Amino acid sequence: NSELHAVDERIVGEKPAALGFAEAAGLALTSITAWELLFDLLALEEGGGAGECLMVIGGAGGVGSLLIQLAKKFTRLTVITTASSPGTIAWVQKMGADHVIDHRQSLAEQVKALGLEPRYVASLTATDQHFSAIVELIKPRGHIALIDAPQSLKINSIKPKALSFGWEFMFARSIFQTHDVDKQHALLNRVSALLDAGTLVSTVTKNLGQISAETLIAAHREQENGRVIGKNVLASF
Repeated sequence: NSELHAVDERIVGEKPAALGFAEAAGLALTSITAWELLFDLLALEEGGGAGECLMVIGGAGGVGSLLIQLAKKFTRLTVITTASSPGTIAWVQKMGADHVIDHRQSLAEQVKALGLEPRYVASLTATDQHFSAIVELIKPRGHIALIDAPQSLKINSIKPKALSFGWEFMFARSIFQTHDVDKQHALLNRVSALLDAGTLVSTVTKNLGQISAETLIAAHREQENGRVIGKNVLASF
């Protein structure tokens, strides 16, 4: 919430020429999170994933919107995601999701009805609420990735299926100055080029206006209500 920042050039990239500054800023953190989750944490390769399925819990948010696009554009995965309102369902379908299920109903039963068994689950929200369902529906020796901070999880429940489990946190490289911190520079430059080429589309859906105490409060309220589609931004002072 400040006007100027000094930033390590290894963790920034070129602004997409096709986007304004506010829209571009709204994509940086979510792009890194989605990319690292898919290609680093879940260890998928571009062009890989044939015959396999990725389930995204919370696909209509900023990270989920990019994750669905990346999975559909750069892997051969079938993508299931959760959504419930007409607006969020239409949005995740626009992002490329193959199947949409209702997070308010039994996830395991809905996935079973599709005849699918995901090897990969990206839980982006309410992981503690859905964890038992994730363990039930995922394929043995599958992989669970999350970005939220659940208060508690029955982690021993993943042992019978020999599941892997881990967090994506995009600040880990910069905070701990890992040897590969500059991967984020290359990643952002690639995402920028993909946006300019039209391969990826912006996930920013609302500009709440000039940065002020009032608009910051309004933006936080929007986030807290849990119904934000894509990404909201503020711009200038």
